[in-house]
Amino acid sequence: MTGRTVSVREGGRLARTVTVGPHQLTADEPEPLGADTGPTPGELLLAALASCTSMAVRAYAARQGWALDHVVVDARFGPRGQIVKHVRLTGELDPTQVERLLKAAGRCPVQRLITGDVTVTTVPTVVTTVRRIAAPAPLPE
Repeated sequence: MTGRTVSVREGGRLARTVTVGPHQLTADEPEPLGADTGPTPGELLLAALASCTSMAVRAYAARQGWALDHVVVDARFGPRGQIVKHVRLTGELDPTQVERLLKAAGRCPVQRLITGDVTVTTVPTVVTTVRRIAAPAPLPE
């Protein structure tokens, strides 16, 4: 996993600017809540899972020297909130290779993170605004 910090700043309405190192993207909600200027936070989670799965499968196939021509991963939320992940493998692969690639797909770091016993620690920082009180007008002499 990367050691870079992901930073999120407010934009208009519910839009957020997400910065990771030199990269920026937008997260938002569809209308009427947001302006639909980017994927939702849940969709970003699915994107992380699908990307990680694809990378894990590609890396495993490359290490084995297998003829994996293409890997496509689609992810969506199912009707009860579960994540449904479709992995499409293209290439000259025997059934044993397919089985091993699918096992690699289930071991990607993001999947292990979201299916494991994860602890999230929230560290608050509160910034208060100092109000300036106007100086009283000088008294007449």
